[in-house]
Amino acid sequence: QVRLVESGGGLVQAGGSLRLSCAASGSAFSIAVMGWYRQAPGKQRELVATIGSGGSTNYADSVKGRFTISRDNARSTVYLQMNSLKTEDTAAYYCNARGFFYSDGTSFDSWGQGTQVTISS
Repeated sequence: QVRLVESGGGLVQAGGSLRLSCAASGSAFSIAVMGWYRQAPGKQRELVATIGSGGSTNYADSVKGRFTISRDNARSTVYLQMNSLKTEDTAAYYCNARGFFYSDGTSFDSWGQGTQVTISS
């Protein structure tokens, strides 16, 4: 099992910045893709950004140019730098990691518990 622990959420004014972190822990695993998703009240969970092990990134159109995803493979940690925040960015943000275990090649798809981001006008 791979456990993901997020941190960095909070309340900021529109135009401000926040940085989310997510650290993965477990035994003998390799993470192929790490990402951030968000879910606002009454809405479906949606992709925010993903990053591959080689650094390739993918962003939702709504956050391009404002959010930056990065990862530290040595620490199995992914970050989301969020700038120029808007009220519509308010949501619970969830970390996701997909990969496999070295022991038997079994794949995993793990989620964090979520961290709340609230943007005030």
